[in-house]
Amino acid sequence: MNKPWLSQYPKGVPETVDINQYSSLQHLMEEAFQRYADRPAYECMGKQLSFADIDALSKQLGGYFQSLGFARGDRIAVMMPNVLQYPIALAAIIRAGYIVVNVNPLYTPRELEHQLNDSGAKAIVILENFAHTLAQVIDKTPCRTVIMARMGDLLGGLKGVIVNAVVKYVKKMVPAYSMPGNVKVVPYPAALAAGAATKLSRVELSHNDVAFLQYTGGTTGVSKGAILLHKTLIANLLACEAWMNPGIHKQGRIEQPVFICALPMYHVFSLVSGVLLAMRTGGMNILIPNPRDIPGLIKTLTGRVFHIFPAVNTLFNALANNAEFAKLNFSGLRISVGGGMQVQEAVAKKWLATTGCPIVEGYGLSETAAAVTCNPTDNDAYTGTIGLPLPSVDIKLINDQGAEVPMGERGEIAIRGTTVMAGYWNRPDETAKVMTPDGFFKSGDVGVIDDRGYIKIVDRIKDMILVSGFNVYPNEVEGVLVMHPGVLECAVIGVPDKASGEAVKAFVVKKDPALTEAELKKFCEEQLTGYKKPKFIEFRAELPKTPVGKILRRELRDAELKKGA
Repeated sequence: MNKPWLSQYPKGVPETVDINQYSSLQHLMEEAFQRYADRPAYECMGKQLSFADIDALSKQLGGYFQSLGFARGDRIAVMMPNVLQYPIALAAIIRAGYIVVNVNPLYTPRELEHQLNDSGAKAIVILENFAHTLAQVIDKTPCRTVIMARMGDLLGGLKGVIVNAVVKYVKKMVPAYSMPGNVKVVPYPAALAAGAATKLSRVELSHNDVAFLQYTGGTTGVSKGAILLHKTLIANLLACEAWMNPGIHKQGRIEQPVFICALPMYHVFSLVSGVLLAMRTGGMNILIPNPRDIPGLIKTLTGRVFHIFPAVNTLFNALANNAEFAKLNFSGLRISVGGGMQVQEAVAKKWLATTGCPIVEGYGLSETAAAVTCNPTDNDAYTGTIGLPLPSVDIKLINDQGAEVPMGERGEIAIRGTTVMAGYWNRPDETAKVMTPDGFFKSGDVGVIDDRGYIKIVDRIKDMILVSGFNVYPNEVEGVLVMHPGVLECAVIGVPDKASGEAVKAFVVKKDPALTEAELKKFCEEQLTGYKKPKFIEFRAELPKTPVGKILRRELRDAELKKGA
């Protein structure tokens, strides 16, 4: 296999990584807990926890999980924003021998119900702010244990009490809820206390044990769990570390890298580029619970020196155009890595002018445990590409028949390596659709590789819409729209949007002539997470179709592009 990208690797970056350095993520975590015990590992709302703190607290919580009698390999869901309870829960679940199911806390009841049922999660660790969603569906799922966290639980003393009171009673951020009587609800601090009275029984984990079910959508509109093994994440982590080193140390060695963790930890990009990478390198994560609160984010960064900033284009854009952000200290910023969606050139230029640090764009998917390509981190300019394949990653471009296309021609990006998922959870049929006979995962994205090995994405085979780095699948949105009694038929596409890269637009044929845009949007709010809701709705008398009646989304997209031009 021709690999022109290897000649472009920065000095010191290996062609492959050795995953046998660790037998499991448990091994990696416990090594970090011992090696970096006294270092701060996480900070949130002014409270720091050291590596030793995470070690002790995750042992307690892991011991509590084991006391519930779960079997090795059972699934435990985690539904929280970036708060201190999150990394403790992740480490506890892994160390106790279970599988982490990451859940978007903004899910609607319908979406949450599907994920809990599909994964078979026995328990969930959730922030109380989102308990009202869980309460509506939990009795229709196998989940019978709820570990209920509150914002101030780990802040300590009077501060924690005040934060909890303000969140619930002043800001009213905890909607009323009532859990069914057959569900065991345990406050997070009580679970820690109960776990402290037991002892975590060590479970020997291996490369081929499942670590995470990372849910992603599909062309069917049904969310599927990508099976990420321990070796999958170890391989990706070590490749990312090797790729990071030329950039992080280009101006002198940094003893403890400081990561800005504004991306949600339930997203695979943040999981690897923040949580696991910091664990491996002894770095500290500054947790940002709500990155949409730009003034609050800037306040958190004021007076700090930070080194690594992973983000999506929309966040880079919002910060680069904020006058207060420009006043921060960027003397330590070595790497700004963009992923999740395309980084726009105008945004990259503005960010560089503001911070002095170029954005290095990467590319990956839930099915590949985050990044599989990235621009060199010692770059000094925006390239407009997704960079080069990372160590131990093979990439080729294929045509509709699965044959590799010549260099310079368009083809579907296909990926092979240890970083590729083991398949979709309980979906062998869906797995078969995306894997080639020689072990390549078909991404659905169309790219071009130049003679140096740099890859540029030029199109998407799938109809997926990318809103601020999150996948939106038209079939899912269409399935919700047609649930409304006033809708006869509909089609959903992505349209260009300055704020989010793409936005969801729905074309609707009415069954009820009295149906209004406002009424339909309100209906969608009850069924879909914010980024999935149609931003635009256009009513039509009919939709373009093939002779057999299939709606032509492509024709709708082409018309929108012409309209925009």
